[in-house]
Amino acid sequence: MARRYTSGGSLEVAEKVRENRLRNAAHRQGLKLSKSRRRDPRAQDYGYMLIDPTTNTPVVWGSPRLYGLSLDEIERALNE
Repeated sequence: MARRYTSGGSLEVAEKVRENRLRNAAHRQGLKLSKSRRRDPRAQDYGYMLIDPTTNTPVVWGSPRLYGLSLDEIERALNE
């Protein structure tokens, strides 16, 4: 999803609201939503992953790299 680079701003706000909602849902399940620092959507390590904060290990991550999940994939993982 390359929505981050749109010019209107409303998609960026909606994506940030969704990200915060999923971050809170992960927290309620004892997980942490981690976002890659990479800002290029075409980069291999761009995206999100879920981490167990007690052991600091990834619980759900993109394959074969750690980061790489979209918000849709994070939402599916949290709803399972």
